[in-house]
Amino acid sequence: MKIILDSQAFNYQKYGGVSRYYTEIFSELQKNKSVAIDTPWFFTKNIYYKESTLFSKKQKQKTFWLGLLDNLGISIRKKSQKLNFSETKNRVLENNFDVFVPTYFDPYFLDFIGQKPFVLTVYDMIHELFPGYFSDAEKMKENKLLLIEKATRIIAVSQNTKKDILQLYPHIDASKIDVIYHGTSITVEEDKNINLPSNYILYIGSRAQYKNFDFLLQAVKELLKENPDLYLVCAGGGEFSKQEKEHLKSLALENQIIQKDFEENQLGQFYKKAKCFVFPSLYEGFGIPVLESMACGCPVVLGNHSSFPEVAENAGVYFKIDDNQDLKNKIESLLKNDILREEFAQKGLEQVKKFTWENASKQCLDVYKKAVSNN
Repeated sequence: MKIILDSQAFNYQKYGGVSRYYTEIFSELQKNKSVAIDTPWFFTKNIYYKESTLFSKKQKQKTFWLGLLDNLGISIRKKSQKLNFSETKNRVLENNFDVFVPTYFDPYFLDFIGQKPFVLTVYDMIHELFPGYFSDAEKMKENKLLLIEKATRIIAVSQNTKKDILQLYPHIDASKIDVIYHGTSITVEEDKNINLPSNYILYIGSRAQYKNFDFLLQAVKELLKENPDLYLVCAGGGEFSKQEKEHLKSLALENQIIQKDFEENQLGQFYKKAKCFVFPSLYEGFGIPVLESMACGCPVVLGNHSSFPEVAENAGVYFKIDDNQDLKNKIESLLKNDILREEFAQKGLEQVKKFTWENASKQCLDVYKKAVSNN
C-alpha cells in the first residue's frame, strides 16, 4: 500500500498535537514493509518530523538551503507552503498511490485527487462548538464539513469527538467513522538540569480563551497566597503578554506564577516534579497532555466533560467545570495528602498503558485498507 501524506499541519506547526500525531503514526507505519509512505514536501520547520526517520535525505538538503534564507531573516513561509503544495499536487497527479491522507482541513486536494480515496482525521469540533473564540471559525466549519462529507473514511480521536460529529451533522453515516485513540512517547530524562521550583502546580501550553486559564487563576489564587513557597508553573504557551502580566500583578501573584519554555526532551521533568497537572480546558477532542502527565507519574486534575473521562477514566481527579472552588478543593486535597497523590500517580501509570502509538498505527492502517477496498 502506498500512502501520500500532505503537509498542511507541518506547514504551520513547529510543535503541536496534530503534527505529533501524524509523525508518530507514520513513523510506526514506516516499519511495515508492506507500506510505502510518500511525504512530497519541500520544507518544514516541524521539530517532530525533522527528528523522525520520515525526514528524508532529499528533504534535509532542501530544508538546509531554505533554512539559510530563514536564518538571514528572509521570510520563506509563503514560498515554502507554495513549494509543498506544488510537490504534493504533482505527486497526486502521477496517480501512483492508494490512499491520500490530508493533515488538516484545507480542501485544496479535492480539485485533483479524482476518484482516489482519502481518510480524514477529525481531532475535535472546537470551531463548531465554540465559534466565538476563533476569527476563522466560519471558514473552518465550511471546509471541515465539506471534507467530512466527501471523505472515504473518517478517524475520530475519541468517542466524544465521534459523538460531536454526529450530533452536529446527523446526515453523516456513522459507520464510516472509526475511533482511534492517541498514544504517548514521552519519557523522563533524569539528566536534564531544569531550574524548577520544588513545590508547584503545572499548567501546559496555550492560554487561549477556551483553555480556561483565567478560571484556573481564580481557583489557585488563594492557595498561592496561603502558601508562599507554592508556584504555578506555566510551561510553554509563550511569554506572558503585557495584559497577562498586569493581571497577575493585580492579583499580587506575579512572583508565584511563572512561565517557562522547554525543549521537547525536558517536558517529562516538568510533569514528574509537579505536585499535580491541571487541565482546565473547556473542551478537548482528546488531550495528549493527559496521557503525558499519567505516563510521568503526575496526578492529573481535569474537568468531568468532553473526552476527559474517556481518556483518564478512574485515574483522573475531576472538578466541576463551572465551579472554581471545587477545582481549588481538588488541587488542595492533592497538595496536602501525599498518599492520595501517590494513589492517583499509580492509577495514571496503569491507565496510560492502554494507549500506544503502535496500536494506534495498526488501527490507522486497517482504516486505510478499508478506504481502499470501499473505494
